[in-house]
Amino acid sequence: MRSWSAPAIPALPGESVPLRLYDTAAGKVRQSDPGPTARMYVCGITPYDATHLGHANTYLAFDMVGRVWRDAGHEVHYTQNATDVDDPLLERAEQTGVRWQDLAEREIELFRTDMEALRIVPPREYVGVTEVVGRVAELIARLAAKGVTYDLDGDVYFSVADAPKFGQVSGYSEELMVELFAERGGDPDRPGKRHPLDWLLWRAERPGEPSWESALGRGRPGWHIECTAIALDNLGPGYDVAGGGTDLIFPHHECGASEGHAATGEWPFAKFYTHAGMVALDGEKMSKSKGNLVFVSKLRGRHDPMAIRLVLLAHHYREDWEYVPDQLAAAEARLATWRSAAGLATAPEAGPLLAEVRERLADDLDTPGALAAVDAWAERALSEGGADPAAAPLVRDLTDALLGVAL
Repeated sequence: MRSWSAPAIPALPGESVPLRLYDTAAGKVRQSDPGPTARMYVCGITPYDATHLGHANTYLAFDMVGRVWRDAGHEVHYTQNATDVDDPLLERAEQTGVRWQDLAEREIELFRTDMEALRIVPPREYVGVTEVVGRVAELIARLAAKGVTYDLDGDVYFSVADAPKFGQVSGYSEELMVELFAERGGDPDRPGKRHPLDWLLWRAERPGEPSWESALGRGRPGWHIECTAIALDNLGPGYDVAGGGTDLIFPHHECGASEGHAATGEWPFAKFYTHAGMVALDGEKMSKSKGNLVFVSKLRGRHDPMAIRLVLLAHHYREDWEYVPDQLAAAEARLATWRSAAGLATAPEAGPLLAEVRERLADDLDTPGALAAVDAWAERALSEGGADPAAAPLVRDLTDALLGVAL
């Protein structure tokens, strides 16, 4: 599947700072230690509606991870999927009278343009599930051969009893897992299952639903196994970061981690499980099911995309926060101030600012602290002036390379 165009990223002088990042499985901030190539997988959209601020908040968080790694000299191998066949997509297509393929294609294209406008560095592999159904079926067959699956009326389930590491990503109690499983696409009450938390790997063909031929019979993949297969094919086990929103901690990342462990024997499946917070509107988490969405495409039709990016950067990536329109006005004012200061012929020295921004971002992506540092430099430049002709160009480069904000 086609990705989107990559922004040019300036090279910066001086020394970077190793990235310290929160690992959900460990419950603490740890220093990342990628090799020459840092490997990252971020779960993509189910394209049944347009990109909202909650999506943008997640993908910007992991864009920042990649930017810090690149500044440290790592090549970044980033893979993302698009769940271009799944129940929510099929349901929305039926409700609107649109072919599910056309709905997916339309919303994926809008997602691409939103990501490009926000200067999100694209993945090396952008993979639609419909492109890899055969590979997913092969992985399920491997799991079946290891004795960790069972058949239920033609559907294939992963047996949680055969997942010895299950629960180590989320740390949740079984009671909470069952509750969330029911809310997030699981079927804990299905008759015939061995355990309420057993999860679906392969859905046998149903009348009126899309399906594919495979060694498992006609059908389509379950939700979690797709990401496991795509990550294994492109990154291999033990990759550096698995990312997404906090709503993916369970069941999505928990199940995927156990699938990867069963398939390869290696643990952890990803070295870090890192999650971005939720964005709310009117007191509730922004979600397609609730319809309380602020669409990126509509915002960028009226506002500079760099101001939208600054709204997101003003919140720590792990923070749950509520969007209000005043935040965009504040971001536009901030952007105007930065651009005025970065346009000066001479300004205060920017080397210390570069060092401070690097340190803030290396500290679990402290973007509010990084923005405050640039604010302080811009205020000083506009009020006091400075004698360094190289300062403003360096500030333009550092906000571009490290924050993704083009001045």
